[in-house]
Parts: sequence; C-alpha cells; structure tokens
Amino acid sequence: MRIDEILASADEPVFSFEFFPPKTDGGWENLRAALQELRAFEPDFASVTYGAGGSTRNRTLEVTKWLKQELGIEAMAHLSCVGATREELDEILDQIGGAGIENVLALRGDPPRGEAEWKPHPGGLHYSTELAMLIAARRTFGIGAACFPEVHPDAPDLAHDLRFLKEKVDAGASFLITQLFFDNEFYFGFVEEARSAGVEVPILPGIMPITDVGQIKTITGMCGATIPAALLEQLERRAGDPDAVLQLGVSYATLQCAELLARGAPGIHFYTLNRSPATRAILSALKLLRPWVRREVVRTA
Repeated sequence: MRIDEILASADEPVFSFEFFPPKTDGGWENLRAALQELRAFEPDFASVTYGAGGSTRNRTLEVTKWLKQELGIEAMAHLSCVGATREELDEILDQIGGAGIENVLALRGDPPRGEAEWKPHPGGLHYSTELAMLIAARRTFGIGAACFPEVHPDAPDLAHDLRFLKEKVDAGASFLITQLFFDNEFYFGFVEEARSAGVEVPILPGIMPITDVGQIKTITGMCGATIPAALLEQLERRAGDPDAVLQLGVSYATLQCAELLARGAPGIHFYTLNRSPATRAILSALKLLRPWVRREVVRTA
C-alpha cells in the first residue's frame, strides 16, 4: 500500500521505523533482532536507507524486499541521485517495482565518503526534485521526500529551502519526513511556514532517541541539527554512564513524541539505528498513554 494512502486513511497516528543495510554478519544479527522486537508493534511502514554515494544500493533493495515479502511490513526504499545515471536510476526503479515495493523516498543524497562537496554524476540527476519527477512519471509509487525543520545545510535561508520543498511536492512527493530534531518548536514552526508556502502534504516528524553522547554529537554535526543546551548539559554529565544516557534519551524522546502527537503531528518516524530497546520503550509508553487523544482541535501537520 502506498504511504500517502496509509496517511490519508489513518484514524490514529502513523508509526514507522527507519533501518540501514548492515555491512557485517554482526550487523545483520542486530537488524534481525531489532525487527523481531519491533515487528510486534505492527508498524505502518518501515524504510531502508541508501548509503553515501549509493554504497549500499543492492543491500537497500535486499532489506526492503525482506521487510515487504517475508515480514509483511509495508516498506519504502530510499533512492538518491548519487553515483548513478538516469538510465541506472530507471533500472533500480524497475527492480523496486518488480519486488512489489510501492514506496520510494526521493533524495539528492550525500557525497561519497571522502568527498566534501556534492557533485552530480555525469548523465545523472542534480536534485531530489528531478528524481521525484522521474519516479512520478511511472505513476506507480508513493513518493516521499525529506525536509529540514532547522533548514537544509546547503540552503541560504528558510525561504529558499521552502521554495525548493514546494518544488519537490509539485514534482510528485506526496508526504514528507523531517530530519531529526530535539526542540519541537522547530517542527511546529516549520510546519506553519511550510503551509504558508503552499506545502499541504503530511509532514512526519523524524525522531532519533539518544543512546550515546558521542554518536549523537557526530550525527547532529553532519546533518546540521542542534541539541538544546540544557539537554546537552545533562547528557554530558552522564557521558561516563551509558545506562544513564540511555535512560535520559528514552525519557526525553518519549516526552518529545507525546507533545508532538498531542499537538497534531500525523505520526512519528523513528530513526532506530538498527536497535530496538529505545524505540520499543518509547512506543510502548505512547501506545499506553495515547497522547493524541488530547490533541488540539486544529490539526497542525
């Protein structure tokens, strides 16, 4: 089922998970274990990332097929413009469609490892908007796209970022998933600005539970997200105690998600990092408390 159809027909918030293709045997075991645990929550869909420079192209399709065909989870394959010609992208879409996968997340992609700047592949596409148009021409896929509550790192300002986002939606993107963030006002402010710019599709907040201080500093440094000063201070106080970091990260993300849902977010997309305990704990609490029942009358997302 297409994810835009899932969102349109949902009576309650949509919950989804993001995984990445493992590179080692141990990584595959971690992923299998996480899927076994999280599958019980009956996610509305799961997505599989596409490595920098297209480095995990084949494994992305392999994991996505596994989710869809063997585990019965609606799946979305990430696809980027990096490292492929237009013809090669068409071939990949043939493979995705041939596997029964109905959803694609259209991304520009990150530069290959060791390269600081984005460079389009000769004969390829320059922007995610072009990729969305290529996918939309087939009329068979639900198309997702990324958005950035704290502004895309390459955008000069929010106005430019929103104009480009509107172009992606006009090109065929029918739902959006945000980059991770830790201050909900970034999300609600971004949604308000996006609506004013004519972006009307659902905007799912992307949430990454903090489980390791060094890791989250690296991730936010790469994507341009910020950690609120008070949260960072508390994390650094616990840096030598991994269990305490995990407890704080789970507690913070649970409160963050509860507020998002109570104020009208259409669901939560969890960046799992192929681990289940934190996401499992957060989602268990959310399904028990059902904060969306108390959401505001005016839907904001």
